[in-house]
Amino acid sequence: MAVYQPKKRKMTAEINVVPYIDVMLVLLIIFMVTAPFVTQGVDVELPATHTAKTAAELAGENDSGAPIIVEVDKDGQLGLSVNNDDMIRGLQMTELLTRVKAELQLNPKTPVMVGGDARVPYSAIIETLDALNQAGVGSVGLMTEPLEQ
Repeated sequence: MAVYQPKKRKMTAEINVVPYIDVMLVLLIIFMVTAPFVTQGVDVELPATHTAKTAAELAGENDSGAPIIVEVDKDGQLGLSVNNDDMIRGLQMTELLTRVKAELQLNPKTPVMVGGDARVPYSAIIETLDALNQAGVGSVGLMTEPLEQ
């Protein structure tokens, strides 16, 4: 007589990954939707070079003479030119701010322009702009070269 033996099933341990995939897709969509709102920065509208004004045009509009020019060279050294005089180079930030404030007290409408060498780190320009702002300079322009056509 034959003895009935039940089939032995082999137990397998498998994880059902479909719910995990669904959760991951939902998270991906959430991150894609919220990413544009999380970006940090400042909205700026840069002027086109065709509408940018030269220093002579700015001086003519303000009727205040030549602009005060602050330069940052490739080594991060500061320079200052007032009333189209020769550039005074190697100034410390405190000395530069003192001279700029003194000139602005004499003629408050004088435009202040900051120019930086193309090889200078961006942080050096920002530090100069920040220091001028803290010193009370209300409006500062950035100097550029016009595009060659």
